[in-house]
Amino acid sequence: MNQITTVGVDLAKEVIVVCAGDAQGRSVYFKQFSFAGFAEWAVKLAPCLFGMEACSSAHHWARFLGEHGHTAKLMAAEFVAPFRKSQGAKNDRNDAQAILTAVRQPDMRFVTVKSVDQQAMLAWHRARAGFGEERTALLNRTRGLLAEFGVWLGRSSAALTRHLPQLAQDERLPARFRPILSNALQHLRDIEQCIADCDAEIHNHVRHSEPAQRIQALTGVGPLTASALIATVSNPRDFKNGRQMAAWTGLVPRQNSSGGKQRLGVITKRGDSYLRGLLTQGARSTLQVALKREPVKRSRLEQWIIDLHARVGYHKTLVAIANKHVRIIWAILAHGESYDPNAWRRHAPTRHAVSA
Repeated sequence: MNQITTVGVDLAKEVIVVCAGDAQGRSVYFKQFSFAGFAEWAVKLAPCLFGMEACSSAHHWARFLGEHGHTAKLMAAEFVAPFRKSQGAKNDRNDAQAILTAVRQPDMRFVTVKSVDQQAMLAWHRARAGFGEERTALLNRTRGLLAEFGVWLGRSSAALTRHLPQLAQDERLPARFRPILSNALQHLRDIEQCIADCDAEIHNHVRHSEPAQRIQALTGVGPLTASALIATVSNPRDFKNGRQMAAWTGLVPRQNSSGGKQRLGVITKRGDSYLRGLLTQGARSTLQVALKREPVKRSRLEQWIIDLHARVGYHKTLVAIANKHVRIIWAILAHGESYDPNAWRRHAPTRHAVSA
């Protein structure tokens, strides 16, 4: 058998399919493994290059392979899809072969492997977001059930939460129904405690992260956003510039340009939707601060925000602010600097006097 130098790995929930290739890029063989079987096979294999799509468990396998002398590279699934030989026949075998071809491309973009600590921190963020969705679903379900008995407290979650303890003891409601409210109240308290635990862990992460503290100096970037960014972006130098990092977050317009004519559409919404949502919410706060600031006290960035808001409107301004924040954050992290709202003065072009 030819010497294996490259392996394309298609990860799935139950099985792992590999396509092994030689130095010339030819497919040597295909094989299907269980999770345990793949680990045993990879350990016995001579050091080589492994390519995988950046999906669930990919970072774990990349770390595992790196610990056993292999080189593991992760790629976005959208970059692998064009290398599938048959676009109409998507299966594990074809996917593994496409990954094998894609990982050998000299200009392929790769995803930096996250550390265990980064993934653990992101797990707290994912859990917090999930608990928030559960809380919203619980309140909506309870509100709907109360409406069946003529009780309507409006759409305010705060009002429902405030009145729920009394409603659980209200004898005007059927005795058979009141235990549901008691259970909902207990469940709500459990969820809120879980959210509080997540918040405490996230704030603790920010307190012990010097980069996270530096980017919090930017208006609109709070502990949630700072922690999520530090845990998501392994190495800011993976991006050539702030513009590239903004594109990675999906905060740039979709393009359909041709023949030298530029056509821009809505934002791409690529990348991490959770992180993009945090940045957009932070932009909302930044806009409100700029609008309330007295004109003579506005910074250069705040004046730009005010002018942009008057020109393009509310929603486009939010996206522009989030985009600007990402670019500033990249500069702070990539260059190891602190945020300075007057940094533009150091780079302002020097005006030379024109001789008469």
